Amino acid sequence: MAAAEVRTELDSLLLRLLADLEELEAKRAALNARVEEGWLSLSKARYAMGAKSVGPLQYASHMEPQVCVCTSSEEPDGLQKFRVVRAAAQAPEDVGPHESALRRRKGLTRTPEPEPSSAPRDPLNWFGILVPHSLRQAQASFREGLQLAADMASLQSHISWGRSRLRELQGKVKQLELGAA
Repeated sequence: MAAAEVRTELDSLLLRLLADLEELEAKRAALNARVEEGWLSLSKARYAMGAKSVGPLQYASHMEPQVCVCTSSEEPDGLQKFRVVRAAAQAPEDVGPHESALRRRKGLTRTPEPEPSSAPRDPLNWFGILVPHSLRQAQASFREGLQLAADMASLQSHISWGRSRLRELQGKVKQLELGAA
């Protein structure tokens, strides 16, 4: 009776594993489409604005991440789930006074450093105020691709767990068959 239960669990696990592999393949195709669409939109923006208007020379000198990838292992199996979240405006080290308690009233004048804004700036502003729609499309495509990549990483983690569980169940079936014989 135990061998039949293990085989039933093995069959259901195998079906779930095949469904996950199929979903992973679909997400890979979608990711490839988003990245391709993003590069095409970026080249359209370069054509519209000029080749030198969209390039590394327009990047900000100090870049801050817009999003972060977080992992969580909340599931009872210990599987890791990856998710994309918006980056915090300030790191914990940046919180606190920016000046010392005592200030010198007279003396050399310094230019004040611009304080970091509470929200991360949109990188599209590096290329001007009125950017072409294709540049916004490229940004949206790459953001969707980033979300798909996080989903794929979670799915890949689930598939790896499924494969190891499948091997365990196959070993149990062999032991039960040898014990019955």
